[in-house]
Amino acid sequence: MKTAIITGVTGQDGAYLSELLLSKGYRVIGLVRSVTGSKTDKLEYLGIRNKIELNECDLQDLSQVIKIISSFQPDEIYNLAAQSSVSLSFHQPIGTIQFNINSVVNILEAIRLVNPKIKFYQASSSEMFGKIEMLPITEETKFHPLSPYAISKVAAHYITINYRESYGLFACCGILFNHESYLRGSNFFVKKVITGALDIVHGKKEFIELGQLDLKRDFGFSKKYVEAMWLMLQQDVADEFLICSGTSVYLKDIAEYVFRKLNVPLDTIKINKTFFRPTDIKDIYGSSEKARTQLNWNYDLNFYQVIDLLIEEELMNYEK
Repeated sequence: MKTAIITGVTGQDGAYLSELLLSKGYRVIGLVRSVTGSKTDKLEYLGIRNKIELNECDLQDLSQVIKIISSFQPDEIYNLAAQSSVSLSFHQPIGTIQFNINSVVNILEAIRLVNPKIKFYQASSSEMFGKIEMLPITEETKFHPLSPYAISKVAAHYITINYRESYGLFACCGILFNHESYLRGSNFFVKKVITGALDIVHGKKEFIELGQLDLKRDFGFSKKYVEAMWLMLQQDVADEFLICSGTSVYLKDIAEYVFRKLNVPLDTIKINKTFFRPTDIKDIYGSSEKARTQLNWNYDLNFYQVIDLLIEEELMNYEK
């Protein structure tokens, strides 16, 4: 039986990745800051909470990370933990940068010291590309980060590559574009739009407030994207892979599609300029050809199909 450690196990991707690994016979160790204080609702929703061994670990404390890895001797480590809100990173730049960098270097250093044969996955982000000069984005596109969050992810990305090149670790990065599911946090755009529309339908709200909508993003389905994470660690050679749908969609079109689907008047969408970011990416989409070719990762959903799946699941679980 293989053993995997997952940081950020209580988040959207951590929950779906745990479900996938359990289905493949893994022992799954989930790291959290506090066992009693962590919300495990996503794991409970998937019916896997009792199958995962939760352990407390401060990823900014190298000694704790070394102790955990020495204790469990994992075959694979998936690092999904991060301060992951772009907008919050503008308000908390120091905390975002410190955690997102220190946590990665501590895990890599612990692997180097305890067992260099452990395979490591780092969750990189499409936000790293920032100011785009040419589309579609590929693994060769240069980074020009536009937020403290993106800056922290670029640093963590290069730290991972450096440990691979300097110490021979199997350390790879998955550069994932936006990916959604029912388990997505309520502060993310698509989740906010769907739940906001349902709240209007049921009389809980009269309108919802959104930020800038004339932006285009490459969206996908989380449950499929975590498959690519696992596939990366099953290869013989570590590398970087772009995981994306290959097309971009206007945020305005997403909001209007959801509202029309649920028969909600479009004039209940209000624009609040305080939600605008100081800097933002106008359009971004990537090519996942390398992942499709080398990992045999298959993805054929368009985002409106994904939205239909999300709406259906939200309707099933909506509390009136």
